[in-house]
Amino acid sequence: MSKLKIIREQQNLTQEELSEKSGISVRTIQRIEAGTKPKGHTLKTLSKTLEINDSDLLTENNSIEIDEINLINDEIPQENETINFSKIKLINLSSILFIIFPPLNILTPLLLSYLYKEKNNITKQIISVQIIWTISAPIIFMLGIFLKLGRQFTLVLIIAIVLSNLYIILRNALEIDRNKKLYYKLNFNII
Repeated sequence: MSKLKIIREQQNLTQEELSEKSGISVRTIQRIEAGTKPKGHTLKTLSKTLEINDSDLLTENNSIEIDEINLINDEIPQENETINFSKIKLINLSSILFIIFPPLNILTPLLLSYLYKEKNNITKQIISVQIIWTISAPIIFMLGIFLKLGRQFTLVLIIAIVLSNLYIILRNALEIDRNKKLYYKLNFNII
């Protein structure tokens, strides 16, 4: 596996997202990940976008040690980290139980991740997405109330807010089943 691909995946970026952030075409990123060495502008742009040294993309060894990957993400190395995707899917779906009680839709997956000992990047992303939703939902609701469009609008707004979180949870569960990753994720972790 190429260093660019490992670093890109560790930063939770797709080839398309890296292309958007860097301005480098997806095809060029694919060529580099297939083994072509980046040069000049491409090398500097990718290094700057990924916040790494130019030399990290140029070294002959195509494998990055676990310690280097964890240093990139500022994480503590964990030995033999295995991911149980059925438990991760359960952690994700646990938010549905308390979808109308926002603080509990964060605490339940957090508690399950500690009980199942699934403290990996995917579970952190699941909880981070729920935290962002929990923060933004009341703000959107309050803005809707200030518009003073009537009780029917307020009811529709509440239903839309709850359904949006339900959709996020179910879409992520589907993506975990299909591709072993999240569909809705952040470029950072809150926890």
